Amino acid sequence: MTNALLLIDIQQAFIEPANAPYWGQRNNPNAEENAAHLLAHWRTTGQPVIFVRHLTTNPKSPLIGNGAKIQAVVAPNPDEPVLDKSTNSGFIGTDLQDRLIALNAAEVTICGLTTPHCVSTTTRMAANLGFSVTLVHDACAAFTQNVQPSWRNGQVASAQSIHDAAIDQLHGEFATALPTDQVVSR
Repeated sequence: MTNALLLIDIQQAFIEPANAPYWGQRNNPNAEENAAHLLAHWRTTGQPVIFVRHLTTNPKSPLIGNGAKIQAVVAPNPDEPVLDKSTNSGFIGTDLQDRLIALNAAEVTICGLTTPHCVSTTTRMAANLGFSVTLVHDACAAFTQNVQPSWRNGQVASAQSIHDAAIDQLHGEFATALPTDQVVSR
């Protein structure tokens, strides 16, 4: 059985300084570096790699134009597929499930941006579709964007607490959360 690496939405818009006000505060500045380490390991071991890229339908989002490009630190090789989506799930509107089945992938390892959005949704769907999922928590990051604190009397969660809460909800039921070093040493 194969273990496919899914790199979710590691796109230029998330690191361009001009977009900081749009996204808000961020945790884990090393997420992309850890994802690059995973990618190098997968390539060295000959395991399949699939990139998923968010192409937004929101004209105000930084995930358009240059912002939609995959970051250079994890640039895909010409033979590595890049699947485009416009929803939070890497499975909706793409052939990701069919590709994984064709690869005989019983397991997927997931990293990317952002933890509570596209990473979480793709992780949940992968598990619901029957894949065993490893979520590499230190190769993911969260932002404070879209935090709606009005239901909590104005309290705003930090990016780290948003990230941790998302991982807490996924670990055990939908995925096994592990750090990069443990994933590459397995």
